Amino acid sequence: MTTPSRLPEPYGQGGGANLADILERVLDKGVVIAGDIRINLLDIELLTIKLRLVVASVDKAKEMGIDWWESDPALSSRARRDELARENAALRERLARLEELEPRRAQEEAP
Repeated sequence: MTTPSRLPEPYGQGGGANLADILERVLDKGVVIAGDIRINLLDIELLTIKLRLVVASVDKAKEMGIDWWESDPALSSRARRDELARENAALRERLARLEELEPRRAQEEAP
């Protein structure tokens, strides 16, 4: 006589979902994990850490309005080029202002 196993069957066997199905479902719908860690000493708050984790596909994240990686120069080459172009324009403007001041100084210093 055999005794039925009390352990659940691993994923991928029987009617359970496999890892690819679970991952596809998570990326399609998205998952939000949120939590706060607070450290208090004698009712004085010493430290608060707020943790927020969103796991979703890029398309789903954009649909939710999350697209910070597109404007982060460390993650996006387009954002890096845009930042360099802004910096270049600001430096050209500053140089033009300095060049305008230079002829005036030369005239003021002339005897």
